[in-house]
Amino acid sequence: MLFRLTDVRKSYSGHNVLEGVSFQINPGEKVGLVGRNGAGKTTVFRLIKGDESPDAGLVEKTNRLKLGMLQQHVDFEEDESVHTAALGAFKLLHDIEAEMRVLEARMSEDHSPNILERYSELQQQFEIEGGFEYVAKAESVLLGLNFDKADWEQKTSELSGGQKNRLGMVKLLLSDADVLLLDEPTNHLDVATVEWLEEYLFEYEGSYVIISHDRYFLDKICNRIIEIDNGKAFSYSGNYSKYAVDSQIRKEQMRREFENQKAFIQKTEAFIRKNLAGQKTKQAKSRRNMLERMDRVADVGEEQKSAGFDLKGVQRTGSIVLSAKNLSVGYPEKRLAGPFDFSLYRGDCLGVIGANGTGKSTLLKTILGQIRELSGSIQWGTKVNTGYYSQELEGLNKLNDVIGELRTVAPTAESGELRSFLAGFLFLGEDVFKKVADLSGGEKGRLALAKLIYSKSNVLVLDEPTNHLDIPSREALEKALAAFDGTIITVSHDRYFLDRIATQIFAFEEDCEVEVFNGNYTEYHNWKETRLPSSETSVPLKESMQVVETVSSGSRRAQLSKNEIRKLRESADELEATISERESELAKLSLLMSDPEVIADSDRLSEAAKDYSALEKKIANLYSEWEEVLGRLGEQD
Repeated sequence: MLFRLTDVRKSYSGHNVLEGVSFQINPGEKVGLVGRNGAGKTTVFRLIKGDESPDAGLVEKTNRLKLGMLQQHVDFEEDESVHTAALGAFKLLHDIEAEMRVLEARMSEDHSPNILERYSELQQQFEIEGGFEYVAKAESVLLGLNFDKADWEQKTSELSGGQKNRLGMVKLLLSDADVLLLDEPTNHLDVATVEWLEEYLFEYEGSYVIISHDRYFLDKICNRIIEIDNGKAFSYSGNYSKYAVDSQIRKEQMRREFENQKAFIQKTEAFIRKNLAGQKTKQAKSRRNMLERMDRVADVGEEQKSAGFDLKGVQRTGSIVLSAKNLSVGYPEKRLAGPFDFSLYRGDCLGVIGANGTGKSTLLKTILGQIRELSGSIQWGTKVNTGYYSQELEGLNKLNDVIGELRTVAPTAESGELRSFLAGFLFLGEDVFKKVADLSGGEKGRLALAKLIYSKSNVLVLDEPTNHLDIPSREALEKALAAFDGTIITVSHDRYFLDRIATQIFAFEEDCEVEVFNGNYTEYHNWKETRLPSSETSVPLKESMQVVETVSSGSRRAQLSKNEIRKLRESADELEATISERESELAKLSLLMSDPEVIADSDRLSEAAKDYSALEKKIANLYSEWEEVLGRLGEQD
């Protein structure tokens, strides 16, 4: 065990946030902590770190547990360089080196056994602690988190807020913490940097707990998901996609339990009313006492409200919505992207990705006419009515209240109609009279989307629309955009979002090039990997730090015969078929475990759970065999 929460309760100003949270984190676990905005995820982190104390319950940690957590405001030493700050994560090694230098100076005059013995001990410890690799490791992480060599001697006092956060992440990843607590680590990182971080964390030998709305990221690096829901914690094995399925099964079970209990309570209350003063008074009182002691099942349905994005009923545009010829975007002093050509057709969804500063948002502003193109031409189609969502949310007037802000796009609408519409975006009751200036980031994001949708635009131009939304609201937006009758252009680093709505990808590169691909993000990513030379494919961090040795011809892996290759291919096909069969069996077991009759029978449920666990291990072993066979085949190419 690393740490454990047992029946932890926490409230603020009378509002219960955690109402009996219990879970344990063990060495080697890679955990995603999920839940709606305000569910209590950050509160859990504060309790683990000791910044706050629970109102009730226990937070237990192993002795000398080293927690690593990225602070919102990262401080560095005065006049410290980026490179020095990164190396500062290895204080123990610096201390060993310093003592070794002192002993080296003494050994020139003093050859006593004690000094030589101590120096030998330090040398051994230095090697064990990674003393010969730590500089290379630090520089590898600096490069991975987008600090080029030209940045390494820059003073930390000169860094922007975003750069300081990234440098803080560098120090955290290089620390020797037993467990990392990461709160939205992918915020403000471009896709390439997030992918590097995924690879680093996938290989990370320690444990971590990550709060993130990035579902693609959670899929890649988590082997367990803990959901905070209704003040409780629910644990699921596997990554985010598996959790999404298992969580729905659990909630359906809870809904059935709620409905069954509700029917039982109504029936029991009817019996009490009928018999309290009659011949069965004793039985009625006994049942009344039973109801008073009964643990009530929460109504899951009441807690699943998400923003309602209804985008239907917009005017139909012409077939070609937007076309560009020889287009370059940027500013007079610097071209960011282009020249390139493209055409966007009615119903398409264009997803724009790329590193920060490559011109993604500039493209949106250029096609909207907010800034001039550097070269080429832009032509909008017929009957186009554009709506723009800015990631800075600059279109909101802080002096307005919520309903007044919506009224700016619907001056003649009735208040009742506006309030009903805002309710779909979770602005309920008196919420509609909140000042825009007092709204949270998520609330401002929902209000900006409400304005955009109410305007009935048939072409939506969206700059990072999911940034301020929690996962349920992102899923609601994805569902609505997928059913949208119009056309969409969106800049987004949310790969899960792009997988569900994008029909075309524009990838902005740092050399002003723009890759154009028909398909969603994963299809683009897989296509791009097939086009990279072997020297450019991603290499795991540990391999990238190893010394490359010359391989003699005598040590090369022997080529297999055609017959051996054929047998390997047959083996791969057989393993694929077996894996498919076993996964079907696993799905049937999952359904069996959700059967109310099985749930009510603890022995059957326990046996099914054991079978499920054993089958999961078999499937994991089959995948390992399959990957090994594919690896051997790949070596023959």
